[in-house]
Amino acid sequence: MNKRTINGISLNPIGLGCMNLSHAYGKPPTEEDASRLLLEAVDLGVEHFDTAALYGFGKNEVLVGKALKPVRDKIFLASKCGMTGVDGKRVIDGRPKALRATIEQSLTNLQTDVLDLYYLHRWDRKVPIEESVGELSRMVEEGKIKSIGLSEVSAKTLQRAHTEHKIAALQTEYSLWTRNAEIAVLDACKALGTSFVAFSPLARGFLTEQVTDPSILVDGDIRKGMPRFQHPHFEKNKALLNVVREISNQANCSLAQVNLAWLLHQGDNIHPIPGTTQTTHLRDNLGAIDVNLTHEQLSTLDNAFVPEAINGKRYPLVTQQEIDTEEF
Repeated sequence: MNKRTINGISLNPIGLGCMNLSHAYGKPPTEEDASRLLLEAVDLGVEHFDTAALYGFGKNEVLVGKALKPVRDKIFLASKCGMTGVDGKRVIDGRPKALRATIEQSLTNLQTDVLDLYYLHRWDRKVPIEESVGELSRMVEEGKIKSIGLSEVSAKTLQRAHTEHKIAALQTEYSLWTRNAEIAVLDACKALGTSFVAFSPLARGFLTEQVTDPSILVDGDIRKGMPRFQHPHFEKNKALLNVVREISNQANCSLAQVNLAWLLHQGDNIHPIPGTTQTTHLRDNLGAIDVNLTHEQLSTLDNAFVPEAINGKRYPLVTQQEIDTEEF
């Protein structure tokens, strides 16, 4: 595998987003099945595992911590603060006091003394970014975290934060279906030496045809509230998949592998973290590392998925107002 680095640490290029093992897409797998998948990921060469205090309101960190404790020295462990569950509700709070409380709980949940990467999950606009990052920098000094990341922020906010402390990684959604990062953030990351971590690189199942009709989504699935998974946007977007199928046939690989290979071709500082609850999908995703798309195939995908061809916003209005990313 061609290694990629975060904070100077060499990692296999595809990591694992752990959110859906506890959160967001309907009924999660059992603890036994989720733990089995996490350990199989390690056996298959996954090193980068991504969780957050928000996911399952702490349950995901507990799951990941328990399952991966025996192999803690073999993995790169990332979590997030600044957005947590309080009295059953999602709360964005970037005050130093809140971040301090979250790191202590996260270390306990994850059964570790130090995290390799700790993100500010959302920028709390009531708190200057420098103040939140300043508290994270004190955690670095204290040895509780090794590096700092930001999630869902603009290039301008990244640059402001970087003046306070080196930002090792920026995480936001990036796929053929969501290319907002190409407006400014990717260039800002390259200029600052910041790694880019791409979540939802398979568009929450859309790009792999795991979701063929929005009616199959169950109650509690966050996609039900996302405009792109609603009528009429979903039907209009489905036509784009014809191009992915064509490239899949040409390259003799799966739809997932086409999408992840395209993403890996966008820069050697990009780290996709697809999530899955199924070991067959896990193995398939990792196979993308060996897929080499031609220049012509990459151009075909680029041209088919231009931003103006995508129907619907990626988030509902309330959520969209909470994030700081540039939008087409």
